[in-house]
Amino acid sequence: MHNEVPVYLLSGFLGSGKTTLLQRLVAHWQEQGLKPGVIINELGDVNLDGLLVEAEVPTAELLGGCICCTVREDLAGELAMLVERDRPDVVVIEATGAANPIDLLDSATETAMYAGIDIKGLITVADAAHLLELHRNRGGRTYALMQDQIRCASVVVLNKIDRVSQEEAGELERAIAEWNAYAPVVRTVRCEADFGMLLGTAFTPESREAGTPRKTSAGRFSMLGGSGHEHVTSYTHRFARPVDSERFEALIASLPREIYRAKGLLTFSDTASRFLFQYAFRELDFIKVTPQGQLDDMAVFIGEHFSSADLREKLEELETVGE
Repeated sequence: MHNEVPVYLLSGFLGSGKTTLLQRLVAHWQEQGLKPGVIINELGDVNLDGLLVEAEVPTAELLGGCICCTVREDLAGELAMLVERDRPDVVVIEATGAANPIDLLDSATETAMYAGIDIKGLITVADAAHLLELHRNRGGRTYALMQDQIRCASVVVLNKIDRVSQEEAGELERAIAEWNAYAPVVRTVRCEADFGMLLGTAFTPESREAGTPRKTSAGRFSMLGGSGHEHVTSYTHRFARPVDSERFEALIASLPREIYRAKGLLTFSDTASRFLFQYAFRELDFIKVTPQGQLDDMAVFIGEHFSSADLREKLEELETVGE
């Protein structure tokens, strides 16, 4: 599968404006002549957010639990079915406000191994006034969750900015920069934004290789040259040929600690079988598998502030050994 469908993850606490942003994204893509698909996750048994999406779009529902835990196993099936049945040009997944961002990314990238998709990034929406109140009080589970959602974001939409002063907005942006110095912050009212900029510049591989996104006073950002250690939450590598098992294990052993998890499907040049590998907490495990259908060899890496360019170079070098 070489024409992966781009997928955007939508995170943010309850009431931050995620569904409003979802509506605007759908409208933006339709104006571009694209066919968007939507997956909505609700903790309850009724898809209330889906009722707010007025446009006619292919939609899948994950109800009765959180996408990062209790209904996690359903995501792969629903997403694969949506892609196969409706052939969308792009998909956005709206998680519950309670979703843990690391587990959300883990679940989505795991799905990428089977569903022919390309995870483009995690958009986190924050309610400016609510975040400011929690930041000044410095405590509580909600505050900790908001910090995690921002820390893992590719871009932060600071919504309802009209409910705070300019000084307070600056205070929030400084706090966000402490949690995530790499994600651009886009100030919005009712999630109105330049979506061509937000989606295009924030997530294209070409822009990421150019340097590190930096915020400007208007909430936009420019690309400045730097070390190349961009804020990459996930990187997917598809192998063109089998690789040597010992060299692959040595590469995994040398991964930086910024890479938390990795998983994938591999064919080794020195064995006769295919293997599913899992890497977590500095431990690597292999499981012999016989996949059904035509699945590419691939590996997905999840972490913070690691260089996708450096990792890609090492993986490509691994593929050239023995040529």
